[in-house]
Amino acid sequence: QAPLVESGGGSVQTGGSLRLSCTASSSTLMRYCMAWFRQAPGKEREGVAVLNGHGGHTNYADSVKGRFTISQDKANNTWYLQMNSLKAEDTATYYCAAGATWCTGGRLPGRAEYEHWGQGTQVTVSS
Repeated sequence: QAPLVESGGGSVQTGGSLRLSCTASSSTLMRYCMAWFRQAPGKEREGVAVLNGHGGHTNYADSVKGRFTISQDKANNTWYLQMNSLKAEDTATYYCAAGATWCTGGRLPGRAEYEHWGQGTQVTVSS
């Protein structure tokens, strides 16, 4: 069983909303930092949002602050990325990630800090 399984991608018009889900195979994967990354064609994978499993603190990339919200459902080993007011520049493949251990104080851990990754889900925003 894959450690992380994503769902919820799709196509939406500018200004629309989507919610991505990431379900973990074990609750232990939700102990530390749970994150969402995205990668657009020809660009580096970038951190979008992170949720600290201990205290519930969240951090966001400046490009999505006020529009995206990361949350969790511990009972179902799942975390979410609610994306509102979507823009064309949000178009990318989105990945969930788990396993980083330091995501407090406004910090977004880098890609190399995460041990586990989802398979990716495509989000396309068109005008």
